[in-house]
Amino acid sequence: MTTHIKMDDRIDRDRLEEMVQGVIGRPLDRPEGELKVSGRAPYAMDDLPDGCLHGVLVRSTIAKGKLEHIDAAAVETLPGIRAVLRDDRFTRNPAQGMAGEAPAQGTDEIVYFGQPVALVVADSFEQARHGAQMLALKMEGADEAAVNPSDRNAQIEAPKKKQSSTGDLDKAMRQAAFTVDETYTTPGHVSAAMEPHASVARWDGDSLTLHGSYQMLRFNRAELADSLGIKEEKVRILAPYVGGGFGSKLGISPEGVAAAIAAKELGVPVAVAMTRQNVFEMVLRRSETSQHIRLAADEYGKLTGIGHEALVSNISGEEFSEPVTQATPFLYRGENRVIGHRIARIHRTPAGSVRAPGEAVGLTALEIALDELAVKSGIDPVELRLRNIPDEDPSKGIPFSSHTLSEALKTGARHFGWEPRNREPGKVRDGEWLIGSGMASAARVNMLIESKARVTLTNDGRASVETDMTDIGTGTYAVLGQIAAEMLGLPMARVNTILGDTDLPPASGSGGSFGAASNGTAVFLACEDIRRQLCERLGCAPDELTLKDGYATVANRRTSIQDVLGGSDLAADGHAEPGKAEKKVRQATYGSYFAEVAVNSVTGETRVRKMLGVFAAGRILNAKTARSQCLGGMTFGIGMALTEELVHDHRDGHIVNRDFAEYHLPVNADVPQIDVVLLEERDAWANPLHAKGIGELGICGAAASIVNAIYNATGVRVRDLPATLDKLLEGLPS
Repeated sequence: MTTHIKMDDRIDRDRLEEMVQGVIGRPLDRPEGELKVSGRAPYAMDDLPDGCLHGVLVRSTIAKGKLEHIDAAAVETLPGIRAVLRDDRFTRNPAQGMAGEAPAQGTDEIVYFGQPVALVVADSFEQARHGAQMLALKMEGADEAAVNPSDRNAQIEAPKKKQSSTGDLDKAMRQAAFTVDETYTTPGHVSAAMEPHASVARWDGDSLTLHGSYQMLRFNRAELADSLGIKEEKVRILAPYVGGGFGSKLGISPEGVAAAIAAKELGVPVAVAMTRQNVFEMVLRRSETSQHIRLAADEYGKLTGIGHEALVSNISGEEFSEPVTQATPFLYRGENRVIGHRIARIHRTPAGSVRAPGEAVGLTALEIALDELAVKSGIDPVELRLRNIPDEDPSKGIPFSSHTLSEALKTGARHFGWEPRNREPGKVRDGEWLIGSGMASAARVNMLIESKARVTLTNDGRASVETDMTDIGTGTYAVLGQIAAEMLGLPMARVNTILGDTDLPPASGSGGSFGAASNGTAVFLACEDIRRQLCERLGCAPDELTLKDGYATVANRRTSIQDVLGGSDLAADGHAEPGKAEKKVRQATYGSYFAEVAVNSVTGETRVRKMLGVFAAGRILNAKTARSQCLGGMTFGIGMALTEELVHDHRDGHIVNRDFAEYHLPVNADVPQIDVVLLEERDAWANPLHAKGIGELGICGAAASIVNAIYNATGVRVRDLPATLDKLLEGLPS
């Protein structure tokens, strides 16, 4: 039996609050943690089948043109080489998140430098790599390939549905007491997950099993089947452990499709793993952005107008474009508004979702602009934001499902010790170091995605949770187990969560910060049905039943779960879907960041000395994994602010810094002690759990707090990220 809910209205009753097992919200360890740290958790390439061959993708060396010929004969004579494959079903780029269909296919047309065009298969990875390096390609390049958004032949699109205007912003700017009118730029980023993309494919007749590193299996299954031209029921994907994703593994990637084609062609299992350089070249990047922001405020600092117009890029044919202005319509007040969105169609690695698409870069620019407005108006940055929190969504005129920005700002200021701050830039020193502090707001849209799960209460008093949901390092195993344990009154040790297999009920997948709440709701609903079945056996009403530590109590009569089950199992499915609620109210999560930096007055080097994040995301399901997500997001913010920058050659669009030697991620020495405060919140509009997403909230605006702190330390305003020392040196105070 399936218990189904469609979120059409608020659910005021907080069922989890009524449960007594006491595991929800606690900072519990990950049940699979020991397997991961001991190396026993099987990732995609960790358990290769007997006789498995290895494939290496061959990449284009031009940005635009045609692949005329490959000299396969010369490579096929090399030791260990089994095949050189070129197939029209090979995909040019990964599928976008939740596409559910094949991405662009065919290797003849070249649309970006590094595009996969062929596969070399050999007995070993080293032999396949050597063959791929030796394979000669004959390509016909195009003379005019736009590889930069600023190129004169770059096609610029302005989709009508992505533009909006209310009131008269130009008039508001003319009449305002204080204004900001600046352009902010952010570079491209890559997800750079710990585990590179990898897939191992094997066929049993006409049925395919692929062990891969993917985030959203029900969509990936459809994408892979469509790419191969077979039915979905003939495809099984396994991804029980995924070594990070950050959006890079939302859709099926070229290595998965190529592995499946090669395994079918050769009649043996084939593994295709990307190198780190491959990941940079062939996996979706975050687009660079150019953001024109206009702010108009009266003499009290209240916003009367906001303009946020962005230019991003992608290759032709891709519907996705970085949703830079996603939070701007609802975050602050201001009756006069302009939202603009343009897309440059260029020949670079395709752009797609990277952790917190939209707000990660959009809020960074907006929050730097708010800091500039605070300086111009002489109003404290925290107070300025407090004065501009709207009573309802200004863009839609609908209420907020909940709103915690004010509490997050005040709590953050108090915990950080904001008030003694010296507002005058460049006046606080520690030897040759200039010291400054800055802050920013955090916000992220909240979503519920259709999801299913099965829960079984077995006759030995244990429970299993089954779903094709993935754990990409976010704590899914722990959180889903906690929900089932709480609802069924079982110790965590007696709940087994099974994930990452498309033979199981299809889940939302991991992405968009919706995984725990969406799939958690499905688990919750299945448990509610099992509780109903237990009540039928016990002859009681649901409100009369208490489950704790493996016992059922009704009217002071305590019975073990095993005795209630009487040798049989109870099973139920849960099915959650979004509904009208998302149209009735604005759902979002909120927070604040506070940072202190030291900038060397001689070298321009910036060091983050301390950082605080305060976040509210509905009910926190596991305090430890939630805190870890916030720590990771804020570390992302440090990278965005100071080091991360995807560099493309302006001649042919190839990525210059395609590995960790040149793409500079923050390491331990760059990251100070980070403090995280999780606010208590419930959101009855979100789902029956009253929980919301937190995985991406921690990055949305984090970089701005650091850039604003740099200004407070030095008086140098950086509008072109990252804030590398060359952008600071000339303006440093003597």
